[in-house]
Amino acid sequence: MAHTQSAKKRIRQTIARTAVNRSVMSRVRTLRKKVDAAVEGKDKDAAAAAYNNFASAIDKAAKRGTVPANRAANYKSKAAKAIASIA
Repeated sequence: MAHTQSAKKRIRQTIARTAVNRSVMSRVRTLRKKVDAAVEGKDKDAAAAAYNNFASAIDKAAKRGTVPANRAANYKSKAAKAIASIA
């Protein structure tokens, strides 16, 4: 167990940051599933609307460092490609 004040503070910070990051990633995953569901249903308008929400959330997550920028771009690219494949 930590003995110094700074080590104890770091533990508190890590717990708080982990909780925030977990919440953000849960929201991103949910929005990603909504995009996938709209693509499966072949509903281009719903997929586009879901993509806008997803892209916004993943960009915010990347901006604050929860997700690496390249991974965010990769997720957005795959989602956009899936939406474009709807005939």
